[in-house]
Amino acid sequence: MNILAIDTSNQVLGIAIVKDNKPIGEMKTNLAKNHSVRLMPAIDQLMRDVSITPDELDQIVVAKGPGSYTGVRIGLATAKSMAWALDIPVIGVSSLEVLAYQGRFFNGYICPFFDARRGLVYSAVYEWKNGQPEVVYKEENLLMADLLESLAKEDKPVLFLSPDIDIYMEAINTQLGKQAVIPELAYQVADASHLVLAGTRKQAEPTHALTPNYLRLAEAEAKWLKQQKEQQNNE
Repeated sequence: MNILAIDTSNQVLGIAIVKDNKPIGEMKTNLAKNHSVRLMPAIDQLMRDVSITPDELDQIVVAKGPGSYTGVRIGLATAKSMAWALDIPVIGVSSLEVLAYQGRFFNGYICPFFDARRGLVYSAVYEWKNGQPEVVYKEENLLMADLLESLAKEDKPVLFLSPDIDIYMEAINTQLGKQAVIPELAYQVADASHLVLAGTRKQAEPTHALTPNYLRLAEAEAKWLKQQKEQQNNE
């Protein structure tokens, strides 16, 4: 089985091709560049490199957020369009869960997160049991201060994983001290091939039913809804 994995849900652009459970090609960049311009050329180049054509793909797995609204949309739109055109299944996986795979051998809690600005983060907490991640704290958009306060009450070490780790490093160390484990930067971004591992535990959805997981409204949409509500109240 040939599986294409796509992750553009954050600044990192990651794609991978897995053949019969073996990663045969992977590409990752961590650059502030437009995914919409770079994604399809990257997929085309990687498929050429591993000598696989689109009609040889059997499945697509895509990171469905949370993360960058634009990035999430680009990844899902590309994955769904390809799946529709090739008539193959597509599976959406949480971007937080995929990042948690970086800590799958850690004995304790695993806390992946993405910065959501203004002190907020998208986060969840997992614990690895029986070879898979079990949810300890569900996915939320919450204040990092509140998350750290909750974790400080737990009697377990916590592994923090995030491409935005530098923003909250001081707060994490201040609040949790030796309870916090922060690995090297190479572990702070997800591997696209882990999407395939996570996807094996998910069911494919009808292509049209796969939707982004934003966890909150985009600021522009939230502002528009607020304006509409205010206008209705003034009428």
